[in-house]
Amino acid sequence: MTAAVTFAAYLGALLTAHNVADHWVQTHHQALTKGARSREGARACLAHVATYTAITAAFGALVWVLLDLPITPAGFVAGQLVSAVTHYWADRRWTLAGLARLIGKSEYYTLGAPRPGHDDNPTIGTGAYSLDQSWHHLWLFAAALLTALI
Repeated sequence: MTAAVTFAAYLGALLTAHNVADHWVQTHHQALTKGARSREGARACLAHVATYTAITAAFGALVWVLLDLPITPAGFVAGQLVSAVTHYWADRRWTLAGLARLIGKSEYYTLGAPRPGHDDNPTIGTGAYSLDQSWHHLWLFAAALLTALI
């Protein structure tokens, strides 16, 4: 089996696991608190990333075993580590907002966000959400590539 097939199968597992972990497994408290610049925010984000990584590892292990993918333990761990670290970094929120500012994406980042003091746009369809998800997908791509190649 080629590295390309391993990459494709493993990336599919990671993307599916990501959506399940971010939207079904993450608790309401974690979602509301993980971006706070406090110990409580850091703990909430760590708890989310711990369950997130458990889900991505389970999905990854499932396709590894069931599809008999030629993944090494080192590749598996490297991919999971890249995924976990980059997920934590982005989910602290102020980090990703800072990156958006740095590269000139502030207006996009705040697109669709409720105005301060108003609850006039309660939606997940914001620029911040879009940048968050695309960041995660970028790093899941890198994690799958590392997993397939190491």
